[in-house]
Amino acid sequence: MNHNVLIQSNLKKYKKLNLLVKIVSRMDSLVLAYSGGVDSTFLAVISNYALGNNMIAVIADSPSLPKSELEYATNNAKKYRIPYIVIKTQEMMRNDYIENDFNRCYFCKDELYNHLKPILNDKGFKFIVNGTNFDDLADYRPGLNAAKDHDVLSPLAEACLTKGDIRQLSKLIGLPTWDKPAQACLSSRIPYGSKVTIDSLNKIEKAEIYLHEQGFEQVRVRHHDNIARIEIPQKDFINFLDVECRNKVTNYLKSLGYLYVTIDLNGFRSGSLNDVLTLSEKEST
Repeated sequence: MNHNVLIQSNLKKYKKLNLLVKIVSRMDSLVLAYSGGVDSTFLAVISNYALGNNMIAVIADSPSLPKSELEYATNNAKKYRIPYIVIKTQEMMRNDYIENDFNRCYFCKDELYNHLKPILNDKGFKFIVNGTNFDDLADYRPGLNAAKDHDVLSPLAEACLTKGDIRQLSKLIGLPTWDKPAQACLSSRIPYGSKVTIDSLNKIEKAEIYLHEQGFEQVRVRHHDNIARIEIPQKDFINFLDVECRNKVTNYLKSLGYLYVTIDLNGFRSGSLNDVLTLSEKEST
């Protein structure tokens, strides 16, 4: 069944979906920061349903975005007939981004929104929006400050839609992203204080692609100079620790230039590099 028909049929059943459609409709026109993830894909489809061609999804192609994610995002935009464009952002030309302090995400989003404003003006559209959901508001996300500084709106958060809500509604309207693993930019694998380089981003991307090819769906390769710290769900440990698999992964990652390959015994968790922030807070009290 057509996803627009499914949206229409579920509007009365789900108050938050109805509210989101109303919020977007009132905007009249918008430019969406679109990554192809669970949240921005859902918002892109809803925005297109509500506004038709009075919206455009903008994908930022940068070294920090895995090429597989760029392809996935563009394929879904084509599939759902969402107007979109791909732009090149220049965060790797910014020292404040490369230095990689606790506010790296702010500078990344600042770069993105600086590129979206000319598109907004060229199209004559009214608003820039992002895929921030209600759960994100409670997390450490400097990018939210950049959104505020650039008057970027967050319709999903405004409608109080959590990540769980978005996955459920995405499934109801037939979106393949409903169970897509959480994905963050490749720079998020590099500890704060270690410089972001093209070489390190390439190594991380290749390492994660290889792990996906070995059957691990949810993966992070945390880059600690010559150490690769692998995060996978604990349920996958038994497969990873199989001698053949372990040796293949170790040998491949060492071929990329890592001297040591480790597995994090705490397993996969989004934003684990923010643990250092919690530690710093404890030490200062």
